Amino acid sequence: MTTWTVQRVPHDGAIATALVRRYLTDIIGRYYGRPATEAEVDLAIAEDPTDDLVGFFVASWGGTPRGCAGFRLARPGVVELKRLFVDPAVRGRGGGAVLLAEVERAAAALGATAVRLDTRHDLVEARALYARQGYREVPAFNDARYAEHWFEKRL
Repeated sequence: MTTWTVQRVPHDGAIATALVRRYLTDIIGRYYGRPATEAEVDLAIAEDPTDDLVGFFVASWGGTPRGCAGFRLARPGVVELKRLFVDPAVRGRGGGAVLLAEVERAAAALGATAVRLDTRHDLVEARALYARQGYREVPAFNDARYAEHWFEKRL
């Protein structure tokens, strides 16, 4: 039986970089309703870099990296989830929940008492996942360009 495995990796390593690019290609394409260009992915990375992430995890399905999640320190006691992605080919198999649990565990180990995130309206699978995992919608805590929903979970 195939199961998920998760490992912490450097946020700027080859596997992390490749998964972040896949993540951005997916969400940019969904936003525009067409395949994302390399230039659009590069711009998204420049506008919202991952160099301040304090934790980055890769989830593998059957030994192949198929998902990722990272987090940054937002303020004392609060971390912000970034770059949660599960390859569309293996969505619905629990990868998102496994990644969220690992981020929450690592955040709590750093003394965080809450995880927060923002997301877009069209990312319905993500919003459903967050709700299933105990995240609650909260008032806007940023004015990020694509943020339409804000969530938080107390740890």
